[in-house]
Amino acid sequence: MNGYKAPSFQDRAAASLQAKEKALAKLKAAPQPDAAQLELRAERRVEREKLAAAKAAKARQQRDDKQRLAEEKRAEAKAAKAKAELPKRTEAEMKAARDARYAARKSRK
Repeated sequence: MNGYKAPSFQDRAAASLQAKEKALAKLKAAPQPDAAQLELRAERRVEREKLAAAKAAKARQQRDDKQRLAEEKRAEAKAAKAKAELPKRTEAEMKAARDARYAARKSRK
């Protein structure tokens, strides 16, 4: 009984070359696209690129809007903090300011 005989290097190289030639022949036999198909593909590619550019612009606009809103919130928080840190006026100061407003109103009449 004969056992399994492994193929030699030359056998493997020949099989590889034969497979490559077969694949190349199959590729050459494939139908080539005509000019109309190529033009249609180009138009579709241009449309896809336009859509991608519009999508990127929209994403960029949304990101910019988010950043602007965040900046506005930070500015509002900073203003509120600054307003809260103002020294509190005493009752005497508030009474003096009120009296000054009353006097200014009377002087206009």
